[in-house]
Amino acid sequence: MLVIGGGASGTSAAIQAARMGVKVTILEETTWLGGMLTSAGVSAIDGNHELPSGIWGEFREKLYAHYGGPQAVGTGWVSHTLFEPSVGNRIFQEWVKNEPNITVLFQTTWTKAAFENGRWTVSYLEKGKQKTINAKMLIDATELGDVAASLGLDYYVGMDSRDRFGEIFAPESANDIVQDLTYVVILKDYGEGKDKTIPKPKGYDPDMFRCACDHADPISFDNPQSDCQKMLNYGRLPNDKYMINWPNCGNDIYLNIVELSKEDRSKALEEAKLHSLRFIYYIQTELGFKHLGLADDEFPTRDQLPMIPYHRESRRMVSEAMFTLPHVLDPFSQNNPLYRTGVAVGDYTIDHHHKMNPKAPAIDFIKIRVPSYNVPLGSLIPKNSTHLIVAEKSIGVSNIVNGASRLQPVVLGIGQAAGALAGTALLKNKSLQEIGVREVQQALLDKNAYIMPYIDVKATDPHFQSIQRIGATGILKGHGVPYKWANQTWFYPEREISQFELVEGLRPMYPQLAQYWSASGEPLTGEGLLEILLVIDKKNTLNKVEYAWDAAKFGSGFNPKNSLNRAQVAVLVDRLLNPFAIPVGLDGNLVNVD
Repeated sequence: MLVIGGGASGTSAAIQAARMGVKVTILEETTWLGGMLTSAGVSAIDGNHELPSGIWGEFREKLYAHYGGPQAVGTGWVSHTLFEPSVGNRIFQEWVKNEPNITVLFQTTWTKAAFENGRWTVSYLEKGKQKTINAKMLIDATELGDVAASLGLDYYVGMDSRDRFGEIFAPESANDIVQDLTYVVILKDYGEGKDKTIPKPKGYDPDMFRCACDHADPISFDNPQSDCQKMLNYGRLPNDKYMINWPNCGNDIYLNIVELSKEDRSKALEEAKLHSLRFIYYIQTELGFKHLGLADDEFPTRDQLPMIPYHRESRRMVSEAMFTLPHVLDPFSQNNPLYRTGVAVGDYTIDHHHKMNPKAPAIDFIKIRVPSYNVPLGSLIPKNSTHLIVAEKSIGVSNIVNGASRLQPVVLGIGQAAGALAGTALLKNKSLQEIGVREVQQALLDKNAYIMPYIDVKATDPHFQSIQRIGATGILKGHGVPYKWANQTWFYPEREISQFELVEGLRPMYPQLAQYWSASGEPLTGEGLLEILLVIDKKNTLNKVEYAWDAAKFGSGFNPKNSLNRAQVAVLVDRLLNPFAIPVGLDGNLVNVD
């Protein structure tokens, strides 16, 4: 298996596949791993604080171990988890070194990819020499989806029209406008009295940054206040450093470089670097923070800036399943119930940066109130692709929803899902379309990754997998809540469930219940559950229910007269019926249910 791009998703994909026993090679242009979390300097994690899914959760635990616990990384007000980019890189590097199935080829640039006779041949440059490598499965984890685009696969760039995906908040007509990008800067506090002022950058105009300290309350968006220290504390990192990734009269800039050549991209990004340096000069001179200078112990670059910019948007591939706003707003009511195919989760609100392009159609993203969500497996598989998976921000997603799926923990999850999909396909020697959705989901569950975004059932819960599986079948549905910057979906494991609710959830999967009209709205008891189970299969006797109850370690023995809660029902249904084994397609619909 070959991964092009050792960024957030590429590294995550490699770790997952390697743990499944697959040999993985990563081609990475820089000397670092981690992409936007490290090489781009975006080291303040957005979202998923209550959803520590899989590799994201493991990475956070490694940060806790390095710095000394959760409080030590809660240094800035934008996030619960902030860290130095160099520390993040070291964690990824050590992680990968401990995985014997992973080989990383640093400072390599891919040049061509071709698929013939069931194998990929990828050409790349290493220290000026042209080389080739072969692989059965390829993951495009580049920042802008360059590999998939080179193969002639269909994709979108920019804003979608309202009609393309039925998103009422989208502009009437499509355009090629992407989100602003940012060359992040890491500043270091060298101590009062020190003067670390950089040379005045070319084109500096202080008026560009006059409103930088005027910012609103991060929750209400009301009553802007001028507080320059608060602006800096937005991205305050451990060890007296500051991540400067500021959208309000700060270092965001509009550049659409997606379709440019590598050389033209580099030329265009010089302006992005200059823009960020102008903002730093403003902070140092106009705001008086001369003791804050470019960190000299972060990036191995001559200019002390990150190796890559922070791309908020990429090409978005036309995929087997397109992840769009209706699937986020109302996942349980769609004709294609993609939530059943979820492989990564996110809770951050839809967040777009368009302040630097006055031509961008105005969209009030604050009005797009969404719950937490899961990313469908089919969005990682481009149409007509049997052995190529896309990751990072190039999945099949609408422009609007990309404003949520682009964030660090989600991209780590997308990468882990890509690795699970690739690993499953390789181990079974099948194409991507031949792999069962449930196989990939189970591979993720086995690594403590979430497939449903339940905030109240952690991976440490002994019944985590059962509840995740039953949630992904739709038999018991979660309750979504749009909440500030950390949206939620609750399973409510301790709540009672009615007979009717359970039967309605089971009915689409079990034709035996088509004529069953004996379910009331009363709380479900053990007797009621047994009756329903017997309608589905006469083998579900009281003895089997009692055995499943004891195996789940619910405490005192099963009492048919007692009411059951949602967690108990989920576990018993999972153990006795195993509805997760009923296959679903990439569109989320049930397969072979007569």
